[in-house]
Amino acid sequence: MNMEKSSNTVAYTGIISAIAASICCITPVLALIAGTSGIASTFSWIEPFRPYLIGLTILVLGFAWYQKLKPQKEIDCECETDDLPAGKAGRPKFIQSKIFLGIVTLFAIIMLAFPYYSGIFYSNTEKQIIVVDKSDIKTTEYKISGMTCTGCEEHVNHEINKLNGIVNSKASYENGNAIVEFDKTKTNETEIEKAINATGYKVTNKKEN
Repeated sequence: MNMEKSSNTVAYTGIISAIAASICCITPVLALIAGTSGIASTFSWIEPFRPYLIGLTILVLGFAWYQKLKPQKEIDCECETDDLPAGKAGRPKFIQSKIFLGIVTLFAIIMLAFPYYSGIFYSNTEKQIIVVDKSDIKTTEYKISGMTCTGCEEHVNHEINKLNGIVNSKASYENGNAIVEFDKTKTNETEIEKAINATGYKVTNKKEN
């Protein structure tokens, strides 16, 4: 019984570490759904630890499966079975079963993969832009702090594209920037910067390209 409890504890640890590994990418989506964009970068500080949390998740779940699948020594003891109904003696509870551990493992995989499919939660805000005078099109690069994954990129692009006059927005968490093309007769750099800052990520610098 102690071994089963230990396996469950390890499994729960796997869930927690998997959620922690992806919380910085989950938060922008939750912020979008809740309509409180400013909290998007709350857990961005966790990103540097993500590889270690992923490794911890794999390690603890691997150990949980090892405990679950390794041959168990049979111990003759009637103290735990005398009070059980016939046919149920020795039957593990659901949370101590392989099915439950399988569900936990699947959930952990879904959480760890979240950054790769988080974009589906953002509606397409791209608009058809009619350019009357190409001389009105301006391109500005915004240096942004706090982005940690593709979900962050989607969040920034989503907010920028809500503005009128945006021709194209391309955010990159790897480069820590967003390159925005816009019609300067319909919007301006200040409005775009406000839109970015409203996500919780912060513009640290900007320059015209």
